[in-house]
This record gives sequence, C-alpha cells and structure tokens, in this order.
Amino acid sequence: MHTVVVGTTGVTAADVLAVARGGARVELSDGAVTALGVAREIVDALAAKPEPVYGVSTGFGALATRHISPELRAQLQRNIVRSHAAGMGPRVEREVVRALMFLRLKTLCSGRTGVRPAVAQTMADILNAGITPVVHEYGSLGCSGDLAPLSHCALTLMGEGDAEGPDGVVRPAGELLAAHGIEPVELREKEGLALLNGTDGMLGMLIMALADLDTLYKSADITAALSLEALLGTDKVLAPELHDIRPHPGQGASAANMLAVLKGSGLTGHHQGDAPRVQDAYSVRCAPQVAGAGRDTMAHARLVADRELASAVDNPVVLPDGRVESNGNFHGAPVAYVLDFLAIAAADLGSIAERRTDRLLDKNRSHGLPPFLADDPGVDSGLMIAQYTQAALVSEMKRLAVPASADSIPSSAMQEDHVSMGWSAARKLRTAIDDLTRIVAIELYAATRAIELREGLTPAPASRAVIEAVRAAGVQGPGPDRFLAPDLAAADAFVRGGHLVAAVEPVTGPLA
Repeated sequence: MHTVVVGTTGVTAADVLAVARGGARVELSDGAVTALGVAREIVDALAAKPEPVYGVSTGFGALATRHISPELRAQLQRNIVRSHAAGMGPRVEREVVRALMFLRLKTLCSGRTGVRPAVAQTMADILNAGITPVVHEYGSLGCSGDLAPLSHCALTLMGEGDAEGPDGVVRPAGELLAAHGIEPVELREKEGLALLNGTDGMLGMLIMALADLDTLYKSADITAALSLEALLGTDKVLAPELHDIRPHPGQGASAANMLAVLKGSGLTGHHQGDAPRVQDAYSVRCAPQVAGAGRDTMAHARLVADRELASAVDNPVVLPDGRVESNGNFHGAPVAYVLDFLAIAAADLGSIAERRTDRLLDKNRSHGLPPFLADDPGVDSGLMIAQYTQAALVSEMKRLAVPASADSIPSSAMQEDHVSMGWSAARKLRTAIDDLTRIVAIELYAATRAIELREGLTPAPASRAVIEAVRAAGVQGPGPDRFLAPDLAAADAFVRGGHLVAAVEPVTGPLA
C-alpha cells in the first residue's frame, strides 16, 4: 500500500488525495517527531509560569480572560473538545473526514502547534486503522477554522463519541480504538485547542473538488465538440491563431481540446454547401471562452490550495524563536473565496452545456435533426424530458453559485464577529460538482445520439471512439422511446468515472 510521509513543511494535493480517497498509510518523518518534541518543551515551560498564556493557561474565545489553574488544565482541554463537538445533520462523506484529519495532522507535524508527538502519532494510527470519526454537515462557520468538524475528530482521539470502522459499521470510538490496539489520548495544555483550529475541512474539499473538476472540464470540452459536430458547426473558430490574440491560458487549452476531438470529422462545416450559416450560436462558438475562464479560475484556486497546504494554521502558534503568539491565520477567507469562485464557474459551464443540448433537440435550430431526437416524433417524445432534468440541475447550480463567503454571522459573544463560511462554500461546491457531472452526461447522451442520426456523414475518429465506448457501457443509442433513467444513469457513471476522457485520449493524445 502507498505510504505518505508527513514532514514539517507541508504536504501535496496528491498526498491528500492518496490518503482521503486511496486509503494510503501515513507515517511521521523523523524531522516531524523532533519538531513536535521541541515545540512541546516550549509549551511545557510556558505552562509552568505564573503568567497566563492564551490556549495554554487560559480559557478560549470570549472566555480567554480567565486564568486556569494547573489542576484544571487537562479538564479544560477535554471540555473544549466535548463542547465544540456540536455538529448536527447528516454525516459527511468518509473521504472528507479523512482529508480533514490528514490535513490537521499536517499542521501538527509542522512543530508550530505545541502538541506532543504521541498526539500526532495517534491521529496517524487512527487513519491507518481505517477508523473514520462521525462528522456532521452543520457546525462550522469557517472561523476559527472548521471547529465542530475537527472537534468530532478530536473526540475520537480521546476514545469518545462515535466513529465508523473499516467495515463501515458505526460504533463507539472507544471500542474501535481498543479493537485496533490504539490508546486514547489524555490531552494536556494547548492540545485540545490545537486539534480544533484549522481550515482543514474546507481545504480538503477544495483539493478533491479541483481533482474532480479537472476531469469534468476535459469531459465538457469533449461534449461541446460532439455537440458542435452534431449541429454541423464549424471548427474554424477553434483555430489556435484566434485564441493566441486573446491569450487566456484556459481558453486556448479548451479550444485545443475541442479541435483535437474534431480532427478528421466529416460533419463540421458540412452546412456551408447546402444551408449557409455565417456563424454558430454562442453556446457553440463561445464554448472555449466559457470553459477556459473556468479553467483559469481553477488555476487560481490551485495556487491558493498550494499555499494553504504549505501553511501551519493554529492559534496560538509556537514560533521558531520560542514565542507563543495569537494570530488570525485560522480565518478561512482565502479558501472560501475560491470555493465560491469555482461554484460560479461550474454553474456557467453547466448552463452553456444545457443550451447546446436544447439546441440539439429543437428542430428549428438543429439543422435537420428530428424533433427531440425522437424515433417517430409525436408517437415518441425522445429526449424531451432529459432536457427538463438537465434544466432543473442547471437551476440548482445557479442557486448554489450564490457565494457563501459573502455572508458572515457573529459568534462567541462577538469575539468571533466576522467569519468566512468556507465550510458551507465547500459543501455546496460538492453538490454543484455532482450536478455538473449529470449535466455533462446528458449533453453526452444527446450529442452521441444526434451524431448517429446524421446518416451518410462520417464523424471524427475521436467521436466514433466515444460512441463505441459509451454504447459498450450500457448507454443505448437511437430508437423508440424506452425507460430513460437507466440510460442517463449509465451516462452519468461513464462521465463520473473518467471513462469519457479515457475513451478519447488514445485517439487525440493527452488533453490539456
């Protein structure tokens, strides 16, 4: 099994995906263990002094003015975890919880939090045992980090609360730890607080969203090319020299992808001889501009994610010179913004895909295709209601594009009077990505059927490869009306699993 070694300088997006989705094992580097020990010595020295130090010998948030006596500090750390584990609603996905825990472990290993090496090792042991704390949908305002979700994870380290075992069964966390020979952690000064302060949930979801969107944007370029071909559009608008004079990198990449898919097509431009069109509709002609803008948004989001992956987010933090200082680095604004940006871009990509699908189904705009791509229009309804489903998904994506980060609600007796709502931005982006996958799948379903209905014209080799692969995956072609939901579900699985891109790239070479 793949192993990810966590050091003092952060981790990569590939590391997060390996642990969250691939079940990779986690090990602490020798340097991380040393850094943990050095920082802990600083915290222990401060704890022995009479002067109050936030998070070490004081209360938290609005209660930070109270000095806590030594005999109550272990109880203080236990209490913050128990009281902050206040999430509600449905459980979040296993991959999200694993990313959340791994990214908190990354910050612990930076040597900036002051926890003992044993705390970090226990977190690694829990990940390696396949134990997943029960974390709920609601409870994070994205400042001070993802408090409630991280608290539910910390509760598992203490052997309390509920968790899911590697068998998928939810049991008391103490039982699961005992079954895997893991000793619960007895928290000391600063440790409870260090387990809770971070942007780890929203960052983990950002990294997974970027991985999913990378495949989806390639898939959307493919379906846009198939729709252009089915509509007998022109590929001249994809010429590199046209995109070089507006040098947005994403736009050029999307145009190149579409041009590669359409290479060798006998359908593109066919209209020039018998039904002249000066130019194609925006949804066809401007596909690279819309998809390209989304790709450039993703590039910015990756930059933010990489910076956050290299960060140590906690409050207070142990600095290299031995100072322990309060700070505001836990605020999720940088991550929250790009999560919202991605939801906006995804909504627009879904919207333009739906417009192309509608055009394929409308006999007045499809340039000779049967109404709704039906076998016997009037007797058969064809794909009429598939487009309804697509339209409903687009409408939901527009609602999900409303920024969460534009909102803030005061908490903690006005001590935390401005919050990021980054967790909420991440949760709605996950839903948006699911919706976008279904929208692209419906365009794929319509475009492949439309191409097959263009009898006597030869599609591009890449298009033929897509049609063969999607039919082999159980997505049926043209014919009389049938139960449509299974076909759409098969198309969704085809796109979701990356099979659309995999079908094209042997013909086109790697897509950008």
